[in-house]
Amino acid sequence: MTDELFKDDAYVSEFEAEITSVDGDYVTLGGTAFYPGGGGQVCDTGIIGGVKVVEVKEADGEIVHKVPGHRFSVGDRIWCSVDWDRRYDLMKGHTAEHLLFNSLHRQDPELNIVKIFISPESKYVIVDRDIGWDKISVAVRFANKVILENHSVRRSVMSKDDPDISKIRVKLDRIEEDEISVVEIEDVDLAACCGIHVMETEEIGAIFVSKKTSAGRDGVEIHFEIGEKAVDESMSLATSCLSIIDGLGSKPSDIERTISNMKHELESCKRMLKESTISMIRTLKPVNIRGIDVYAGIFHTSDRSVLTDAAERYKEDGAVAAFIGVGDNLTVLLASGDKRVDCKKLISETLSEFGGRGGGKPDFAQGGVADTAMKERILESLMKGIEHSL
Repeated sequence: MTDELFKDDAYVSEFEAEITSVDGDYVTLGGTAFYPGGGGQVCDTGIIGGVKVVEVKEADGEIVHKVPGHRFSVGDRIWCSVDWDRRYDLMKGHTAEHLLFNSLHRQDPELNIVKIFISPESKYVIVDRDIGWDKISVAVRFANKVILENHSVRRSVMSKDDPDISKIRVKLDRIEEDEISVVEIEDVDLAACCGIHVMETEEIGAIFVSKKTSAGRDGVEIHFEIGEKAVDESMSLATSCLSIIDGLGSKPSDIERTISNMKHELESCKRMLKESTISMIRTLKPVNIRGIDVYAGIFHTSDRSVLTDAAERYKEDGAVAAFIGVGDNLTVLLASGDKRVDCKKLISETLSEFGGRGGGKPDFAQGGVADTAMKERILESLMKGIEHSL
């Protein structure tokens, strides 16, 4: 069994070890400071005997290191080096995640953690429900206060039968071992975790929540930055916000009300545009081509549902509808209640001539074209195709 040096001292980055087994690119050491990943934290990388370590993982109770191109043999004693800057970033990030979730949980006691991910490129925690930016702001302030106060961070081991197990954040159903690794942020947080952490919160530097996104069924991803990146990200965002505020002619203290009013006005404009488009479609005069009514028009709207509903209604009446919606690009719809007009074929052939794409079914098809200046020519081409089909 590999001696896991990182458990005793996460700050060990250089060490000498003996090769105990070799299996292709993978080697096992008698003792290793390379963390194999776990608890949401990715594995370490570094150098073994002058050769790059690209992956570290647990396999059959051992920690194995992927070292492509090595020429090691069992019994070799070699010098090993963990990529310290990368490791230290992961240690700080993992400790920051504990502190951040604890801070968020203080704002919403019903909040549950689903998953975490800590890598050099991305750090986030997935929680089972959304949490407002007002609460996130308070949580981040608290977390940074703990960082400045420099609370100690300690690792210990606790038995699953320990009566104090109820005091820690832990999901016992996910732990198979009898003993649990526990990480304590002094006077703040106590959680089960097999990851590696810094010794003091001051080492984190700073925490800043940069964004939150949907995690689908899992809930919400809350992304965060630490240290200099946290400061840089917060400063950049603050500058952007101040620039926007200045451009809107508002004040920082009034910006939420200003944005709310703008959203209300935008929704009102969208509603009026939708009603106007519906009215225009209802008053369309059809062109009769060999006994079939053909409704055609160009509408300045990006609301595809309005055009789709109208086209479907005309199709059910046995007519043909050719509609173009103008927004950032062109939305083109073709529906036909007459089998002689193959909408899928016609819209595909027509749009390909204008650098667009389309598809669908014989009785209803749609597509798009990037160049809005082509709208009249596209409609003219569709009408010629419809006339030819009938």
